Amino acid sequence: MRKVSFAEFGGPDVLHLLDAEEPHAGPGRIRIAVRAAGVNPVDWRIREGQKLSAHPIELPSGVGLDAAGVVDEVGEGVEGVGIGDHVFGEGFDTYAEFAVMSAWARMPEGLSFAEAAGYPSVVETALRVIREVGVEPGQTLLVSGASGGVGSAVLQIARDRGIAVIGTGGAANQDYLRGLGAVATTYGEGWVERVRGLGRVDAALDLAGSGVIRELVELTGDPRKVISIADLGAPDLGVRFSGVAGSVPDALVEAADLIARGRLHIPIEKSYSLTEAATAHVDSRAGHTRGRRVIVV
Repeated sequence: MRKVSFAEFGGPDVLHLLDAEEPHAGPGRIRIAVRAAGVNPVDWRIREGQKLSAHPIELPSGVGLDAAGVVDEVGEGVEGVGIGDHVFGEGFDTYAEFAVMSAWARMPEGLSFAEAAGYPSVVETALRVIREVGVEPGQTLLVSGASGGVGSAVLQIARDRGIAVIGTGGAANQDYLRGLGAVATTYGEGWVERVRGLGRVDAALDLAGSGVIRELVELTGDPRKVISIADLGAPDLGVRFSGVAGSVPDALVEAADLIARGRLHIPIEKSYSLTEAATAHVDSRAGHTRGRRVIVV
């Protein structure tokens, strides 16, 4: 099979599309013929060699955690899924023609493979940080960097739970954020005062790592009411960095339910081929994403 791999940490140029042995489903796992793989910031953070304890790797390594595809092997002890089923979820080295999955759910009806591949990690992350930051229905959540994949999920899940959201984003994304139910404002000079003018902030999420931790603590009045998924220096300011995956199977089930009820939709900003994996990483690292980026196999 073909698989994107890297043999040393570094920039996007270390990624190569190689011929590789096919993986196989061990106990408790399934294998899918990958139709699409999600592109996540954690992918290029791992490739760069950032110290992410949740994702230790050995070189050479494949790339990718999220995927959607067709089940073609079922490991020992796995029930409720069969050959030919369409699933989405989290796995190993998903920028490839075949991948072993550790968590999965059936794809909601009407969803394309490319769309489905964009959901697993972002929905798990969104559900996790909403829970960890302790925001309740009737309260207001500030989301810095709200237009990306995780932000898009946070805004919609919060709306479904009765949580008000203020979302910061670029000028071009203001209507997009409003369409997802947020009170939108731009980042940049004066953004703190603009947020203050919109009312009380009970909790805040840093999704972009743009150096705003101090300001988020100032706006909430308590570092315990701020969570970052993007700034590794957040703990130095008393703010929790949340980079460890939680209960992925439960998150996939909830994602499927939200999608089926029409309460969650994350658009695909751009799709790439396996040969364009390096370009996908460059674009992901640059930020300013509206929705998701995916690799179509």
